[in-house]
Amino acid sequence: MKGTWLRLREWTGQFWFLPAVMTALALLLAWAGIELEERYGIPDGLTWVYSGGESGARSLLSAVASSAIGVAGTVFSITIAALSYAAGSMGPRLLDNFTRDRGNQAVLGTFIATFAFTLFSLRSVQGGEDAPFVPHYNVTVAMGLALACVAALVYFLAHVTSGINMTAVVNLLRDDLRWALERATTEQRAEAAPPAPPEAFWAGGEVLRSPDSGYLQLLDTDALIAAAQRDGVALRVFVRPGDYVFPNTPVAVGVPRLPDRVLPALTLGPRRVAGQDLEFTVRQLAEVAARALSPGTNDPVTAIDVIDRFGDALCRLQGRTWPPGVEFRDHQLRLVYPVTTYAGLLDSMFHMIRQYGSGSPAVTLRLLDVLRTVAENETDPLRRRELRRHAELTAEDARRDTKNSGDLREIEERARATLQASRGDGEAQEGVS
Repeated sequence: MKGTWLRLREWTGQFWFLPAVMTALALLLAWAGIELEERYGIPDGLTWVYSGGESGARSLLSAVASSAIGVAGTVFSITIAALSYAAGSMGPRLLDNFTRDRGNQAVLGTFIATFAFTLFSLRSVQGGEDAPFVPHYNVTVAMGLALACVAALVYFLAHVTSGINMTAVVNLLRDDLRWALERATTEQRAEAAPPAPPEAFWAGGEVLRSPDSGYLQLLDTDALIAAAQRDGVALRVFVRPGDYVFPNTPVAVGVPRLPDRVLPALTLGPRRVAGQDLEFTVRQLAEVAARALSPGTNDPVTAIDVIDRFGDALCRLQGRTWPPGVEFRDHQLRLVYPVTTYAGLLDSMFHMIRQYGSGSPAVTLRLLDVLRTVAENETDPLRRRELRRHAELTAEDARRDTKNSGDLREIEERARATLQASRGDGEAQEGVS
């Protein structure tokens, strides 16, 4: 069921979906207006309804139709070209955000719906003396749609220009990361997580191989637990959301056998999507920073903005944890599946930034400052150890690539402060390695 909702959400989020719905509604409205006027005419009290003749209606409808489709084609083609150029430095998330933005879809739908409405209405205009007909209702609505197109154009220009902005893209990705972290984690539980069984437990189990390939977009753990509980078996899944599944490779094993309907709980697709794939959202932000640190762009300020957003996300994780990846029902093991770890999250966040930004003292200093701030607010000693590991890697790379002695001295001081903040009570007083 979750896989069906995911595919439906992806399908309805396509750039063409909302304009198609709006166009269909516009055609239905045009037909209803013509039918209403043919049957009941125009009441005398409706003075605001268009009262011109056949030639005026033709001219007005033709002008609105040609203007709507002409403006839409010109504006959107120029915008796509500008976005394609900007995506070279901001990453492909910019284009994806543009096509999935409901405001942009509504603007395109307004222009296309106006064109379809006026074209449908134009075919009903009849002159001559035998059976003349002018769709007065539709001509009036067409004038209103023309004004709506003007308003939509003004909104679109303001919306797109504010969206082609590095800070806007970074903040958008930050919001995606916050949403993904809130869904992926829960409040810290007092009881200890149940241990996973040893590898020998799964020996001799029935192995399920994937008949297809693609990225794992969704893992329906509720459905897998229910299937395992119904058949009285234990199930282990080898892949997690974001992994690329190759055909004929093992994806699950069941002991003593596989339960029914395991494959429908694994939703594969041609691309990674946000949601359960937490590291995908993280890597989109890391990619923005990596592009900013490339020699062709040389924009350390953007990389620092991304580091700040990562620090924001890590501080929000304080007191929260991921599911253990081991599920019991009625004291019986039912499901084991891989989960994101704090160490893996830090690796996705900082490895590329550290590697590309090791020659930029400003980036290194900010990275060490953020690691120190997170460590000072983190109470889990295992997480502090991972933060210390990244501080040591950052300091090591900076020593190799920093030429200025003053910058290097400041980096050493920040590194010592970060390592000191990451040490918990009772831990050895280590120096900067």
